[in-house]
Amino acid sequence: MDILIQATQFILSLSILIILHELGHFIPARLFKTKIEKFYLFFDPWFSLFKIKKGDTEYGIGWVPLGGYVKIAGMIDESMDKEAMKQPPQPWEFRSKPAWQRLIIMLGGVTVNAILGILIYSMVLGVWGEEYLPLKNVKYGVAVDTLGYQMGLRDGDMILSVDNKQVESINKVPYEVLINKAKTIETERDGKKVEIKVTEDDISEMIKHKYSLIEPRFPFEVDTVLPNQPAALAGIKKGDKILSINNSPAVYFQDAVKVLKNNTNLPVDIVLLRNNDTVRTHANVSDKGKLGIGPKSLDNYFKFETKKYSFVQSFPAGIHKAYETFEGYIKQFALLFTVKDAHKELGGFLSMGKAYSTTWDWQRFWTFTGFLSIVLAIMNILPIPALDGGHVMFLLYEVITRRKPNEKVMEYAQYAGMILLLALLLYANTNDVMRLFK
Repeated sequence: MDILIQATQFILSLSILIILHELGHFIPARLFKTKIEKFYLFFDPWFSLFKIKKGDTEYGIGWVPLGGYVKIAGMIDESMDKEAMKQPPQPWEFRSKPAWQRLIIMLGGVTVNAILGILIYSMVLGVWGEEYLPLKNVKYGVAVDTLGYQMGLRDGDMILSVDNKQVESINKVPYEVLINKAKTIETERDGKKVEIKVTEDDISEMIKHKYSLIEPRFPFEVDTVLPNQPAALAGIKKGDKILSINNSPAVYFQDAVKVLKNNTNLPVDIVLLRNNDTVRTHANVSDKGKLGIGPKSLDNYFKFETKKYSFVQSFPAGIHKAYETFEGYIKQFALLFTVKDAHKELGGFLSMGKAYSTTWDWQRFWTFTGFLSIVLAIMNILPIPALDGGHVMFLLYEVITRRKPNEKVMEYAQYAGMILLLALLLYANTNDVMRLFK
């Protein structure tokens, strides 16, 4: 059921973005009296799930959910309709229109995606605001994962800055390290300042194993006890505070998790605090390193802050958020070529689907849809034939030189672009499949 909910959200999000992207081409094409032969959501090789003809245009839904398209008469595109291109140009065809009109038509989809991303972010910020946990409020310090420990971070460290720059939210620390390839993390430990060096290999490991380095450390006070599980059978109750497990300190939740993982399928001694009394008990840890208990939520320990925006304020905030997304994605893209083995972590549709919540969460849905809209704008403007950016590249050549590119050159470039895109698509989705078996 979780997978179905994620897949439904992903397909809905993709459908919204595709339809509006293609409308970005469709509307200016119609304004310039260019014939539109097809308008399709998803691709329709051999057959379509639905189609209807209105005027000169066939509207439909394909069966391959990898995108969509608008087939514009007189244009060398992914349909590779070479027979139509052999006929004399007609006034209603794309190739007969002035270069500036063709340029506007081709930039329409990217423009819509960019504007849509801004509007979605503005809506999300205006309705829900922006909740975050300030670094200054992480009063118990951080809990460190394996890579963070290898780098020199320690449980309980208080993060001061990254590359000597203040970071507002704890969630932004891994982002600054990864995306901006930070060189140092400054912490406070036992009242002293400590500088942690970050290497290229550390960043490579972050990408490879999806390390987040840190998370807020918090006490382990039991909030949920599952019936018939080891904790319940051992007499552990809601409100108990875990102190130690097998003589190892487990005051903090993350410490307890580590100890339990090291004692799977084994009996353990547990010391806990119940009201003002110290209680000792025994439990058998499950094969997954669990006792069947859950801690209180983070908002019981930390003061989260929420930035609220009025209707007017939400628009400049949405523009800023879209710009941050644009800048961050460009830097992530650059990591593929500048960090060792980063390309192996390129993900496809499974990775994107997993970004959605396993429950229907509208805030997360629209936030990720806004992110995808900006990403689609970036990817589509890349100067690769078969993408909008490829067509724009040839049109700019025509505008500058005042000569149309050779149609054979454009045809072969289209083939090359399609092969490149299919290869990237296959590679990214193969990575997803391979990760399922790791």
